[in-house]
Amino acid sequence: MMVRSGNPAVRLGTLISAVLLLLLGVGGTGWSQSAPPTLGLQEQGPQAAPSPSTPAPSAAPAGEENPGLINEMGKLFDKLPSILPPIKSPSETMNDLSRLARPSTMVSGRVACPVSSSGGPDCKLAANQLCQGKGYREGKSLNTDSAEKCSAKVLIPGRQRKPDDCRTDTVVTSALCQN
Repeated sequence: MMVRSGNPAVRLGTLISAVLLLLLGVGGTGWSQSAPPTLGLQEQGPQAAPSPSTPAPSAAPAGEENPGLINEMGKLFDKLPSILPPIKSPSETMNDLSRLARPSTMVSGRVACPVSSSGGPDCKLAANQLCQGKGYREGKSLNTDSAEKCSAKVLIPGRQRKPDDCRTDTVVTSALCQN
């Protein structure tokens, strides 16, 4: 079916007619009337009872999990109590806030941080000493200063430096003190 016309509207109409004829099966290559496309769907009609020779379809075991998104989200919600910290009661929250809001004063000075058992400086002890020297009960370190102190041996020309020749001293320079 070849129609040549100078009018583009006539050519388009002819093309559309040819496509429709092919789809409707007039051209012989369309779908047959007895088996239309199902697009993955099946009709739900009355089902015949299975014959004794045909095994019945087995039901899914009750303990089997469905690996879908909703199931996975449910597992996540089950784990939340172990992931999140416990929620405090309103009275516990108010106690924490009142403890933080106690009157405090910032003081300055220089107290050396003693070396802890782990080898690092213990500046909490030094902050307490600084605050107690100013008449307060306890303190929290705000600022520290560190300096490397070396023995005179490191100045000897040609001498190899040893690990115990120098140490780092840390001092608390300001602390937040509370009564």
